[in-house]
Amino acid sequence: MLQIRCKNNNMTKSFPEGASLLDVYQEFAADLNMPFPVVSAKVNNTSQGLKFRLFQNRDVEFMDAREGSGHRSYVRSLCFVLYKATSDIFSGSKLFIEHPLSKGYYCNFKKKDGSPLTDGDVDKIRERMQEIISLDMPFRRNESTTEEAIRIFSERGFSDKVKLLKTSGQIYSDYYTLGDTVDYYYGPLVPSAGYLTVWELERYHEGLLLRVPDRQNPLKLAEKVDMPRTFDVFAEKVRWDIIMRLSNAGDVNEAILSGHASELIQVSEALQEKKIVQIAEEIDRRFHAKENPIRMVLITGPSSSGKSTLCKRLSIQLLACGLRPYSFSTDDYFVNRVDTPKLPNGDYDFDNVKTVDSDLMEDHLMRLMKGECVEVPEYNFVTGKREYNGKKLQLADDCVLIIEGIHALNPLLTAKIPDSLKFKVYVSALTSISLDDHNWVPTRDNRLLRRIIRDYNKGAFTAQQTISQWKNVCAAEEQWIFPFQESADVMFNSALNIEFAVLRTHTEVILASVPKNCPEYAEAHRLLKFIHYFIPVSDKEIPPTSIMREFVGGSSFKY
Repeated sequence: MLQIRCKNNNMTKSFPEGASLLDVYQEFAADLNMPFPVVSAKVNNTSQGLKFRLFQNRDVEFMDAREGSGHRSYVRSLCFVLYKATSDIFSGSKLFIEHPLSKGYYCNFKKKDGSPLTDGDVDKIRERMQEIISLDMPFRRNESTTEEAIRIFSERGFSDKVKLLKTSGQIYSDYYTLGDTVDYYYGPLVPSAGYLTVWELERYHEGLLLRVPDRQNPLKLAEKVDMPRTFDVFAEKVRWDIIMRLSNAGDVNEAILSGHASELIQVSEALQEKKIVQIAEEIDRRFHAKENPIRMVLITGPSSSGKSTLCKRLSIQLLACGLRPYSFSTDDYFVNRVDTPKLPNGDYDFDNVKTVDSDLMEDHLMRLMKGECVEVPEYNFVTGKREYNGKKLQLADDCVLIIEGIHALNPLLTAKIPDSLKFKVYVSALTSISLDDHNWVPTRDNRLLRRIIRDYNKGAFTAQQTISQWKNVCAAEEQWIFPFQESADVMFNSALNIEFAVLRTHTEVILASVPKNCPEYAEAHRLLKFIHYFIPVSDKEIPPTSIMREFVGGSSFKY
């Protein structure tokens, strides 16, 4: 008999060898009082589906759809149901699950005859999805040699999955079936379609929006948020991917194996520089406008989005336009540490907007706009105090003020300054390369890998510590940053198509240092698993002005 310890209640019970996690959960269920349905579990801090079978003593922790791994399992399974429904109704169609958007997932759908998607089509797909769920069709995981998996997907015309598996370097691969439909997913699914009780499908632009449960309350739908500017960035990214023939990880891997890594780096950097030039030229145009000329540029974005490097590169392009940029960070207006808001657990809440003395900052900005000379503070992060060291600023006629920080677009910081004087820039790794047509990489994973590398290289935090802080970082972004991103005049996508290939060379050793006996190992294991889909590329050809240099080191900018 096996001894299985349930970490949800710290109880241990005996089970026969080969018992599934679903068997274990049913035995523990009466003592757990889980507030929401269980959809996945962690076994020795590694995410597994509920059909996973146990053959040794293990620690088990059950998860609902509020937790990251549970939510991902739920959404992956829902995507499979959507794919099966589209395949059943529209033979020969193509489904591309492209990006998280509007608290759901945007899907591009192409019918075989090329005709546009109609409301009637969406109704049929939705009805078929509900039929599959009502029948409680089981998801079945199949393990085979990678060669066999390649043959199966090749016969079905899945070139995206064939390329991914051919370049993965794996001897064995898993694939899933739902009825007679076959697909590939890089993480566990729920046991059967009947688990998927909360969802919706609707037309969105020319495609579909798959709506999913709320992360705080999985029994209700996440409230849809219209994001037209973000959608435009995604659409632009897809267009460039098609032009460059780099739609997924397999495409990138094949290009690397063909000796085109250097070219991919150069083109990706050129596209970003082109966008920065366009932003600078628009600022210059509006700076010299006869009516409502702008005087300040506000730059914001979530953690590890590349704000600092964008600020530096934009300043260079503004100089090339004949403007004199002067930048300072909202960090210098932090309140003294003793006055910093705290989280419920007593830790300082450094992401709270109240960490910034908004009254003082706004007063200084208004005086600068009037042409006055202002002594601006500098924050001493060692002592935790704001200091005045004789640093004075007065804006000349050709000077534009650049303000960078995570709260720069929050109206609380510049409420008294007319919007006509502001140009707002939102930067983030808004898109990343997908593994295949049905497996996207969460954009937060892009930023988390960047942050892990930067924290480690600076000696600030270990990978375990960075991962442990990430949940609070994400919660703060939802509250203080994302609500204002659509107010930006322009959005800048800091992600690069070849980025994961470069990050792999830095993250493997760092993530491998996370101990298996800590909760953070589950996230480290997941990140390692997906980063291994990318063939590693050295960073030696990444230019010193690249946004990536802010994280992997070697930047020519001083931060």
